Amino acid sequence: MELRQLQHFVAVAEELHFTRASQRINIVQSALSSSIRALEDELEAKLFVRTTRQVRLTAAGQVFLEKAQAVIEAAREAREAVGEVTGLRRGTLSIGAAQSLPAFLDLPEVLAAFHARHPAIEVRLCQGSSSHLLEKVRDGRLDLAIVPICAPPADVTTRLIACDALVAICAPDHALAGLPRVRLAALADEPFVDFEPSWGTRRLVDRGFAEAGIDRHIAFEVSDLGTMTELVARGLAVALVPEAIAAARQPRVAMVPIEGPEICWELVVAYVVGERDHEGLPDRAPQAFLDLLAAQAGGGRSLAGA
Repeated sequence: MELRQLQHFVAVAEELHFTRASQRINIVQSALSSSIRALEDELEAKLFVRTTRQVRLTAAGQVFLEKAQAVIEAAREAREAVGEVTGLRRGTLSIGAAQSLPAFLDLPEVLAAFHARHPAIEVRLCQGSSSHLLEKVRDGRLDLAIVPICAPPADVTTRLIACDALVAICAPDHALAGLPRVRLAALADEPFVDFEPSWGTRRLVDRGFAEAGIDRHIAFEVSDLGTMTELVARGLAVALVPEAIAAARQPRVAMVPIEGPEICWELVVAYVVGERDHEGLPDRAPQAFLDLLAAQAGGGRSLAGA
């Protein structure tokens, strides 16, 4: 049974005339008659009594009319609901964000801009480690996750939003403060404060030291940038952070560029695309937010699409 057949039946039932019904729904009368006969065959019941003078509903037809009208109305409402979602007039958007995002990405500002454009979309935001957020993206609990560069699962796509060079930060009265540059080897004996091992920034710094063949001493593991900054400012440790973050926290901490191979901190958006859609997201709200985020992210030396 097809929706088209129900529409044909309702037209005849309301007009009680095959010619008028065929004109109303713009179909030839022979095709309309065939459609009604096929519907009656499927239902194994006569829906109309046809005479040379009139067409009227049978008892089965009267019962079926009410149900058919309800189905057609439900289909109309379903089309309208889908249209509202695709037209960004309703829906939800679930976003994950790593804690301590860099200064060049003002996420609240981007969220406010999105809300101004699409006020009917309900936005949900959660924070966590990169690995935790990626798992949520992978199993569909998040539409998007904004995380530092990482090796995502094979079925998760990432898009570069911005990148920034890592620099060393130390207390303003530290021996390193004021130097034009510092080599990683000069930091080998310094106590470090860093994020937990599962965090993307931590893995990036670990890889940089490993590739340079240098062991470092991690004295503090934290889960937020504020604590990291305070430990550095009080002279208890040094850290490597994106340049934009270091610059935003001066003069509380001193910033020293790294000499040698540059360690680039990259920010990506992770998401899952459909099997046949490798260009974007399957839903409009996440895609609209991703486009807005790519347009508004700034401050790093490379933006999305570069």
